[in-house]
Amino acid sequence: MRISRKPNICPFIPIIDGEIFLPIDPDFQKNRQVAGEHNGHKVWGPVDPPTRQGIHGTNVAVDWDVCVGDGVCIDVCPVSLYDWGEAKGHSMSEKKSDPAREKDCIQCLACEMQCPTLAIKITPP
Repeated sequence: MRISRKPNICPFIPIIDGEIFLPIDPDFQKNRQVAGEHNGHKVWGPVDPPTRQGIHGTNVAVDWDVCVGDGVCIDVCPVSLYDWGEAKGHSMSEKKSDPAREKDCIQCLACEMQCPTLAIKITPP
């Protein structure tokens, strides 16, 4: 996986193997509706597996449609709130970071800052 930032595009929009990724919508709680629940947290739609997996979590939110499953958030989280989740058939990755223990978040923002595709949004409860 090659990650780069092209100078002619906003420096905060990651490009991975030539594909542009828009970050998680910071206003997803206003712009989306809850479509279901997964492992004790909300899933914000639209959800239409396998192509659309939605945003998992509320205060610790991971956009599964942007997540490439590199696991950096799992590695940097000091309270181990993430688990691996299955996203069978998703074109980006069939494993995603799942905020299984989002209530344990200490708001350090390490995961949000390290995510290569800007798929994570931490919001104070």
